Amino acid sequence: MDLQSLRREYLRGGLNLEDLSASPIDQFSVWMEQAVTADIPDPTAMVLASAAPDGQPSQRIVLLKNLDEQGFVFYTNFNSRKGRELQANPKVSLHFPWHVLERQVDVCGVAERLSEDEAAHYFSRRPRESQLSAWASHQSRTIVSREALLEQYRSVEARFEGGEVPLPDFWGGYRVRPHQVEFWQGGAHRLHDRFEYNRQPDGNWTIDRLEP
Repeated sequence: MDLQSLRREYLRGGLNLEDLSASPIDQFSVWMEQAVTADIPDPTAMVLASAAPDGQPSQRIVLLKNLDEQGFVFYTNFNSRKGRELQANPKVSLHFPWHVLERQVDVCGVAERLSEDEAAHYFSRRPRESQLSAWASHQSRTIVSREALLEQYRSVEARFEGGEVPLPDFWGGYRVRPHQVEFWQGGAHRLHDRFEYNRQPDGNWTIDRLEP
């Protein structure tokens, strides 16, 4: 396979400073609504990058579950690899790869745990099967087979049969409070449009155009 010859032009449209909102959260909300309207697969999917204490980064896809002026919210098992890494180093980045729209959004910020009440409210709205899976999986640990995983699920299913599934004490949410957000729109001849928001000490945001 000749990967070097695989290329295409990005011609869906440009991005101009005068079209941007003053707040990156407001701008992101506009783009997210357009992504949802465009019916692209998994518009809320985002790559979460964290780093181990030795500096080794790792990435995985998680789902954006809430957005407000404070930041971007996702949920996970606190004992997972990402949970352990966030405990040691809460600095993270998020990446939204909206290829169909020839757009990307990059977010740099700090991950803070949500309150137990916030996590419980969300957990109660999950499908029961997802609630049970949260209990059944010791996320990121090794396991001998899929059958062993299913046996753990069946055990949890029997444990909570006929009753509500409570919030596990090892499961909850994080809010990534951003200090830098970049919006990328593909352009012809690889002359892409990039705008970077940076939070200032007074809470306001500056916007700079970056070279592609």
